[in-house]
Amino acid sequence: MQKMIVVKSTVGLHASLAAKIVKAASQYSVDILLHYDNKTIDVKSILGLMSLAVPSGENVIIEANGDQAEVAINEIAAILS
Repeated sequence: MQKMIVVKSTVGLHASLAAKIVKAASQYSVDILLHYDNKTIDVKSILGLMSLAVPSGENVIIEANGDQAEVAINEIAAILS
């Protein structure tokens, strides 16, 4: 399952937002990936998220596979929105 999300934080994907995403993603036993600017990272990696330096207003794609994929994607989307 995939979902396109607009990063709405005024400062983009920063450290505290990345920490919230990693914490939320770690609750699920599914693989969750984030695609941005031809790069793909594991959402459970705070360093991976921060390395993308996604600015405010940019689109990212969240992808997850498994039984809890939809729930995980929706929770991460809520954090980014």
